[in-house]
Amino acid sequence: MSRQDKLLLRFLSRPNDFAFFELVTLLRGFGYTKMRVGKTSGSRVAFINERTKHIIRLHKPHSQKTLKTYQIADLEKVLKVKGFIR
Repeated sequence: MSRQDKLLLRFLSRPNDFAFFELVTLLRGFGYTKMRVGKTSGSRVAFINERTKHIIRLHKPHSQKTLKTYQIADLEKVLKVKGFIR
């Protein structure tokens, strides 16, 4: 089982401690790259898949480095709709 597969299984288990850097790695494995947004973007982050031109936008967690449960659930739905996961 690859590192990406293990990370996906961890993501799908909806852990309370899924870190933002883990999400970046997971999305990179699906072909997404972090968009370069202006200095005033604050905690808003966007990822784009160059092949499909699909954009994922979310707020980067601050103070804590982990994603909220609703963010993981929303991202799982989006990745399923786009066909990256089943």
